[in-house]
Amino acid sequence: MTWVLVIVGAVVGAPLRYVMDRAVQARHDSVFPWGTFVVNAAGSLVLGAVTGAAVSSSAYALLGTGLCGTLTTYSTFSYETLRLAERGWRFLAAANMAASLLVGLGAVFLGREVAAALAA
Repeated sequence: MTWVLVIVGAVVGAPLRYVMDRAVQARHDSVFPWGTFVVNAAGSLVLGAVTGAAVSSSAYALLGTGLCGTLTTYSTFSYETLRLAERGWRFLAAANMAASLLVGLGAVFLGREVAAALAA
């Protein structure tokens, strides 16, 4: 049954990632991958909230693994960072790496703390 929950979460997360990425990127006239950056930050926030809320293993399979697993994307982040570096935008590539790591970690901690405080 757990695998069904993961699939259901993925069915929502994958298209949501695509739509969010395109919507954010369309609003920026920049080579910086804002869409992927925002999607990964949002997914980290949600994953932190799921963790902080101490949900059941079924809910975690649905929301943590299924939804957040397909909403966030390490491979696209890596590819876009590589493309920035290859095209000579090394500063933007480094900024993408640093900001993605800092914002992602900050979002997951924030989500965890907010959810834990609300659950208490």
